Amino acid sequence: MMKIKTTNPSSGFRWLSIALMISLLTIFQHQPAQAAIALSESSSPIPAAAMKLVQFCADPKVGLDTQAVATLVDYVLGPKSDKEADLPKLQDAPGAYYEFDTRINFSSFLQYSYSHQIPSNLTSPSSIRYSLWTGLQGEAQKLPGSWKLVPPAGKPVIIRGLQRDAITPDLTTGAYYEYNLKKTLILLNHKGRQVLISISKQIDKSDVGKKGVILGNDDDWNYYYSGLPGSTKAGLGWVKSYIYDFFSVGVHVESGSSPSMVRAGVFQWIRAGWSGINFVQTSHIIKGMKRYAKNSKTILESPNLPAPNQIVSTYQQLLALPQNDLIERYTALQQARQSLAVLSGKIGKKEIKKQDSYANTLKEQIVEELMLEYFKITLGKSSLLGKKVVLGY
Repeated sequence: MMKIKTTNPSSGFRWLSIALMISLLTIFQHQPAQAAIALSESSSPIPAAAMKLVQFCADPKVGLDTQAVATLVDYVLGPKSDKEADLPKLQDAPGAYYEFDTRINFSSFLQYSYSHQIPSNLTSPSSIRYSLWTGLQGEAQKLPGSWKLVPPAGKPVIIRGLQRDAITPDLTTGAYYEYNLKKTLILLNHKGRQVLISISKQIDKSDVGKKGVILGNDDDWNYYYSGLPGSTKAGLGWVKSYIYDFFSVGVHVESGSSPSMVRAGVFQWIRAGWSGINFVQTSHIIKGMKRYAKNSKTILESPNLPAPNQIVSTYQQLLALPQNDLIERYTALQQARQSLAVLSGKIGKKEIKKQDSYANTLKEQIVEELMLEYFKITLGKSSLLGKKVVLGY
């Protein structure tokens, strides 16, 4: 009698399961290590690497961790399902990551965004009112007028300084602040790509938050600064708020050559509120970074963007003007802001105050705010002042 050979079904399923497991293991082995851990988890190596750079900014004796630098640059360049993410709370501050690309070559990006001859508020007008850079310990140390790119085997270029930032009214509360930062810029070559890392660490808490108003569309870059403590958000006019802490790492890296592209990946933490209590949420941080990214891209990708030497020439012309002349133009700008605030119903006629004397306002602040009006005109936007008032011709 012929014997019929039978197959054990359970044996077949077992071999199928083993084969599937081997395939999955093979796939996971080829995934980047950071992909297995969410960016928001405290065990993620990415926020830890960012904090090593923040520590380096706060204390140079810590030394630059080149592995932390490589970890961040590789992450920014790597593929992602989402360009924004929560970061773990560090030093009691919530954090967020945001990434965006700008069509510009790297040398031009450096010249427009990190030059002592081109004010920072021109590339971030919806975020920065003015930004004043000084050397460490009060010594005059300017940012480069022009940067030299780092060759593949070249050493990183490290520049340190202190910075006084005044920001525009917040989208959520309407409050605006001024604060001091330690700043460190690192220009390096990573696997043949140019990289600029900008690190900020706030010094002490900010000045008290003051009432500000966004006049019209935020993309118009018109803001009213009352000079009065508080917030314009309903029910919060009384608050005395502060930014208690702010630290960030911005990674800007060449990401393409056809067309030229610079990718920015920003890791940012903020703790702010009143009575010592933090009221910042991760969504607020991402909202602020999107605000900055939108306007920065609009400017740097604009076909009307003036050549750097044209901006520098105008900036130097304004700096050369007598203080009394600058104060007269600056007073006209403040009056125009106040009139627009009243006309738009943002403030009542009873809130109109006698125009302050700006004799004690820093010359650099006045010039930066007037430069923004010039910039609006060159980019085809409406200015609160005519070209003749801004430039005198």
